[in-house]
Amino acid sequence: MSLLAIQFLSGLLYANAGEWLMHKYILHGLGGNPQSFWAYHLQEHHAVCAKHAMVDPGYQSVCLTTWNTQSKELVVLMGIVLLHLPLFFLLPALTSAIYLSLALYYYKHRKAHLDPVWAKRHLRWHYDHHLCNQLACGGNWCVTWPWFDHLLGTRKYPEDGLY
Repeated sequence: MSLLAIQFLSGLLYANAGEWLMHKYILHGLGGNPQSFWAYHLQEHHAVCAKHAMVDPGYQSVCLTTWNTQSKELVVLMGIVLLHLPLFFLLPALTSAIYLSLALYYYKHRKAHLDPVWAKRHLRWHYDHHLCNQLACGGNWCVTWPWFDHLLGTRKYPEDGLY
């Protein structure tokens, strides 16, 4: 396997690990404090999704003039892009995989919250994350791919009695 392929695969794994960590510890951990910037995830996004059976109307248009869940998510994603920019010159394939993962994250996350039927079929782990009892669930932290949920034992299923 070539060095570029190893870099690219490492970038995909790194991005998925980062997604798992950020969702669990920042969006749900720090986001549990209503005074935190990260509270938007639980206070806005999860609350709206619970009310509308997974649909988040904030994703209906890409509008950065409205300060909502989607615009906050885009600001965070752009911050991650900028944070990793210096790496691009050292490890271009790894950084490209991270950037691809960020683009796929946004595409899949947005589509899942506009089309729950699609989400249930193609992003079941994220669908389960939103529709399970959050106090009992405590899992399904990945959005793009469920790799780290499987690896760390946090992939939860409806059969587990979490709904």
